[in-house]
Amino acid sequence: MKYPRPLNPGDKIAILSPASIINPQYVEAAAATIAAAGWTPAVYPNALGHSGSYSGSKSQRLDDLTHALTDPSVRAILCSRGGYGAVHLLDDLSRLPLADDPKWIIGFSDISALHALMQSKEIASLHASMAKQLAKGGENPLNQRLFSILRGEMPSYHFDPDPRNRRGVATGRLAGGNLAVLGGLIGTPYDLLRPDTLLFIEDIAEPVYKVERILYQLRLRGVLQRLRGLIVGRFTEYRPDANYRDMEDMIAEMTAPYTYPVAFNIPVGHIDDNIPLIEGHTATLTVTPDTVTLA
Repeated sequence: MKYPRPLNPGDKIAILSPASIINPQYVEAAAATIAAAGWTPAVYPNALGHSGSYSGSKSQRLDDLTHALTDPSVRAILCSRGGYGAVHLLDDLSRLPLADDPKWIIGFSDISALHALMQSKEIASLHASMAKQLAKGGENPLNQRLFSILRGEMPSYHFDPDPRNRRGVATGRLAGGNLAVLGGLIGTPYDLLRPDTLLFIEDIAEPVYKVERILYQLRLRGVLQRLRGLIVGRFTEYRPDANYRDMEDMIAEMTAPYTYPVAFNIPVGHIDDNIPLIEGHTATLTVTPDTVTLA
């Protein structure tokens, strides 16, 4: 696994929009936060664009991301937001020499497609909040955590227990993100949902049965039963159905036959306290009756 080098003062962070349209005020405020932290923000030409529901045409979005990935002066890439559209760019981006000079790609939600691309190239990336969160300023604790990783520190987290947790200790490569996005990549060269990983999952506005369908697909492929551990982030803006009151109850039932540790209610996803996680990092998940540790 190749890690982008830690950022030094003055290093350039590109801000671009590989998917949906972004509120310009978020980008402006995020750029100010980056500058205040001692780095140089560079808002790319199509970051504030508009083409249908996208920030630009496929070629415009691809041009921005290609330039940022191949410009040696750019040390990190902040995706302004998710939405939909990053999947359009995968095949073209996969032809770039990404491993020659790895850069941090930062984002979540639809940006999970770009994390899958980087994992296919054995490059670490950052599942973390985007422009809207950075707009809150550098004193925000979540932004401070992100900045510490960019400066070269490895994160360590402690969480409260959940009654659905399953105890245990497991070490493996941390991988995951938005389950609907990653489910759409199953069977492709960018399939991130693999055995022998510490998998983390989250989603927004997906019915319980659709999440269950993806988990069944993973079971039938032999992935679900061969995980090292499972980190269940937040599933938000969904409705209970006739079979399950909570998404977490369904996930607990799906994973009940297995012995690896499972941690529920971890702050990852479409929430204000979406913690930064390093995709591809070898981490250890420890679940006890009193706490959950990820380090």
